[in-house]
Amino acid sequence: MSDHSAIEWTDATWNPVTGCTEVSPGCDHCYARTFAERFRGVPGHPFEQGFDLRLWPERLKLPLSWKQPRRIFVNSMSDLFHKDVPDHYIEQVFETMFEAKQHIFQVLTKRSARMATWTAGRFKSFPPHIWLGVTVENDAYKGRIRQLQRTPAAVRFLSLEPLIGPVMLDSSFLKGIHWVIVGGESGFGARPMRPEWVHAIKKECRQNHVAFFFKQWGAHTPEGLRVGKKSEGRLLKGRTWDQMPNIPATV
Repeated sequence: MSDHSAIEWTDATWNPVTGCTEVSPGCDHCYARTFAERFRGVPGHPFEQGFDLRLWPERLKLPLSWKQPRRIFVNSMSDLFHKDVPDHYIEQVFETMFEAKQHIFQVLTKRSARMATWTAGRFKSFPPHIWLGVTVENDAYKGRIRQLQRTPAAVRFLSLEPLIGPVMLDSSFLKGIHWVIVGGESGFGARPMRPEWVHAIKKECRQNHVAFFFKQWGAHTPEGLRVGKKSEGRLLKGRTWDQMPNIPATV
């Protein structure tokens, strides 16, 4: 957890929950699990328990102490809508987000069904500084987008990372979606991302007026692309794509 982040599409991370369990193939080479398990059994370390799920109530109010506005990725080391995170604890997380209006909060989950049910049962609308998103790693998990569309969020986004297969988007799947992030897998055992998958997604985003953000090729770059530094690994047809969503003024 940090008030600064190397993740290209955010500024900071906030982890009132850490740890998770696998839910789909996108979890196979989870960077968060790999990092956390390095410290299992180290006394006093924040990940002494490895990647076992843990609540951190002492962190709940942390964003209120950050006065400089920033984009905050919520639970970069977990999933807020994991089945073992109690409803009352999720409510406390949202209470902080509602109070800290100076920030933008980016809530990303693979547990889209619980997110849709939980949010729709409590809110008629969300303020535009709280964004809700889902991870979709291939076409088999595209149903998560339908559940995201059911939420009362003012800003909805997709993280197609790690993209390990094509995701066939069209206007119906992009309706009410404001932002799409695409990225390939990195690290040991990384699976390749095909350029044609990326270009197809970018084309649909352009046609449907959805902001497109290309995060990285990952461990496998297209033939002919020589990556000498990290920024070069973000090039798509010779340029970077860092589009951000238009934030509604009102809900």
